[in-house]
Amino acid sequence: MSESFFSPCPRGLEPMLAEELATFGATAIEPTHGGVGFAGDWCVCYRANLESRLATRVMWRLAQGRYQSEEDIYRLAYGVTWAKWFTADDTIRIYVTAKQSPLKSLEFVTLRIKDAVCDHFRTVTGKRPSVDTANPAVRIHAFLTRDRVTLYLDTSGEPLYKRGFKPAAVEAPLKENLAAGILRLSGWKPGEVLLDPMCGSGTFLIEAAQIALDIAPGLGREFAFERFRHLDRAAWANVKKVAEARRHAPRRLKIYGSDVVGEQVRRTRINLQAAGLGDCVTLDRADFLKLDPPAGEGVLVTNPPYGVRIGEAEELAALYPQFGNVLKKRWSGWRCYFLSGDPALPKLFGLKASKRTPLFNGALECRLFEYKMVSGSMRRKPAEDIGDDALPG
Repeated sequence: MSESFFSPCPRGLEPMLAEELATFGATAIEPTHGGVGFAGDWCVCYRANLESRLATRVMWRLAQGRYQSEEDIYRLAYGVTWAKWFTADDTIRIYVTAKQSPLKSLEFVTLRIKDAVCDHFRTVTGKRPSVDTANPAVRIHAFLTRDRVTLYLDTSGEPLYKRGFKPAAVEAPLKENLAAGILRLSGWKPGEVLLDPMCGSGTFLIEAAQIALDIAPGLGREFAFERFRHLDRAAWANVKKVAEARRHAPRRLKIYGSDVVGEQVRRTRINLQAAGLGDCVTLDRADFLKLDPPAGEGVLVTNPPYGVRIGEAEELAALYPQFGNVLKKRWSGWRCYFLSGDPALPKLFGLKASKRTPLFNGALECRLFEYKMVSGSMRRKPAEDIGDDALPG
């Protein structure tokens, strides 16, 4: 039986997520701002959770209807057969988001949906589930527009960009699904040389290594749907078995990482080892301004510093022109991609970006700047700005 689902993703990656979901067997695919709606059976849901590199969650649509008041939403939520999907012993949390809703308090909407779920369980089983805002077993999402409400059951649990490892984090991490999307935007393919010269905690490197070895990103974690009462255990086991069979053994790859800060290199090494990829990536402590390319051509992708603290802006304003000089002098033959949350800083490179793609790292609006380091007219070609008007700013 076909079910309806919605997968949010970092804004800017919706077209690529739509393509990815199609490879899992999804149908009725509808990209929208911030995610993709689709249809499919439960094996499609299982695969999307296990194998998607771009989705943030996979949410199962349970009910939809019009509303004028909180009580209308209560009645819709009460009518859902929650007890078919989980038990009163499972803890719950309600998440409510709205766009142009006339209701004044989303907190009250959240409370009424919680009441509806608990009242449903009391009626059916005589018991009610408890609320756990920190680590709920079941996440229920409600999305309100001006006059419609849609209720979803989260099949993922923890966000899918949490791959199940990465013990050494950094202060402002790049989401794993955004990193995977940037790698796809760069056109990088396994076998092509890849370098991140400011590797932070190694997100680009880990994602690239998993792609090169065809490791499903969810193999190291659990999912909320595994607790659902209607889980098809045989089908889920088969989905995992097929993914495991595609996985290649770790080997040395043409993937390189470095950072001028030794602690960042140490964190990257810890995270690679936790992911079982410790011997796959070549790491070094190095200053990008002094770094020699590991090959005559390849893809450079990085998330350079773009600070907001006092004094950082002046320091970075002096650093970015040096990046541009180094690219011109040493990196001919490379495609270079820089993600920046400060649109002013890349202008200091002294290079014309061949493309600027709007992306969001969480709530932070960024641009992915592409520089094709080839001689002649390509470097002077006006930048192509993709989709600025399509995304809220």
